[in-house]
Amino acid sequence: MNHTITCFLPAGNREETLSTINELRKSELVSNIYLLGKADFKVENVEFLNSDSLLSGEAIHEITTKSSTDFTLIYTKTSALKLGQFALNRLTQVASDTQASLTYSDSKIIKNDNIENHPVIDYQEGSLRDDFDFGSLLFINTKALKSAISSVDKNNKYAGLYSLRLALSEQADLVRIPEYLYTEKELDNRKSGEKIFDYVDPKNRSVQIEMEVVCTEYLKRTGGYLKPNFIDIDFNFEYFELEASVIIPVLNRVKTLEDAIKSVLSQKSDFAFNMIIVDNHSNDGTTELIQKYADQDKRIIHLIPERNDLGIGGCWNEAVHHKDCGRFAIQLDSDDLYVDETTIQQIIESFHKEKCAMVVGSYQMVNFKLEEIPPRLIDHKEWTPENGRNNALRINGLGAPRAFYTPVIRATPLPNVNYGEDYALGLAISRKYQIGRIYKSLYLCRRWEENSDASLSIEKMNGHNSYKDRIRTIELKARKNLKQ
Repeated sequence: MNHTITCFLPAGNREETLSTINELRKSELVSNIYLLGKADFKVENVEFLNSDSLLSGEAIHEITTKSSTDFTLIYTKTSALKLGQFALNRLTQVASDTQASLTYSDSKIIKNDNIENHPVIDYQEGSLRDDFDFGSLLFINTKALKSAISSVDKNNKYAGLYSLRLALSEQADLVRIPEYLYTEKELDNRKSGEKIFDYVDPKNRSVQIEMEVVCTEYLKRTGGYLKPNFIDIDFNFEYFELEASVIIPVLNRVKTLEDAIKSVLSQKSDFAFNMIIVDNHSNDGTTELIQKYADQDKRIIHLIPERNDLGIGGCWNEAVHHKDCGRFAIQLDSDDLYVDETTIQQIIESFHKEKCAMVVGSYQMVNFKLEEIPPRLIDHKEWTPENGRNNALRINGLGAPRAFYTPVIRATPLPNVNYGEDYALGLAISRKYQIGRIYKSLYLCRRWEENSDASLSIEKMNGHNSYKDRIRTIELKARKNLKQ
């Protein structure tokens, strides 16, 4: 098993780069070590490659050319790497036993001078998002690498590594070892609520466009791509007394709900609408607040479910199946507000103009004082009529506010969960129907310490990500079955 691994890593500062190199050289399995990027130092018996970034297609092609051993190790960080006991032996063993195209593992991270566990999750068929966390140590079967490289565009500036792992998934399984095989420094100490919007930050737009192209080509190769052919919508299919209902599921949001209610009541439209507030057995004064407004305005339906096992998705199901639900159901979270008095008018006009089953708007990020905060406007421009339904399998959400043609949402119940329920519904709808888009701001998304995703543990984040990957897996299988 001697000299079976060729290693590639980015050049960082001299001390940490040399530390990683020395750590790798302790193993008799390591053959050659290559550095990518520019550095003001040299290392004996280490070759510098021309490519500056591991994310580029050029770098992936150069790595493929240089690697001649059984396995190729790519370390993606510049911080010092500390390997666990016989870590490379374990990676080699599992990779050989499973014939995986890519093997990865859990790790430990040094965060604020403390060592914490950093578990990752198992890769699924639907793990198509470009921010899937493999950790920073990728252990690749070189034979699979050389087979996959033809699918990696050398001209990619940002999506080379993403393109490679999608292509590797076509070769064989991507296998996680649920063991802590290495330790490294955490370079991003932001809270989970600050990280989740990175992919929609306007400054990353060029990156997202390239990622979309790579994912679309992968879907075409593997049978998951859908052409922009949609089922027509007949808005006269069923009689509704009201044109629209604003749906607000709520549990213990007495601090914010009153603002949301006033936001709806201030709406001006040329059609009749109501508001269905699904009060999921609140006990902080929310129930009394809703009832106060319901007593004042007959447009407010205060719905307390008989069931005690409902998540957000279940609350939505209760609302849209209510006898007084309007033709279109429009979302408003209990933390948030509509940007002005024209929001629901714009949404309903979009339905009739585009003849779609779902409409997604754009929103601004604000703090509790309604002051705009980065990344400001979230417009999800990657959702286009031509390719939105395919790109939706790569991204982590569809935007807000969301609105639905009620007969369609009634026929497609939301999962009874508190996370990802809207994404699952949007994917299922997009499989058959067009989704309309409004790219101007309609909605204020208020970020504060009591948001459900403000500061999640790694275990909670992993649970959320695993569930969304499972949603994508189910949807991808459904789309592939349409071809049969």
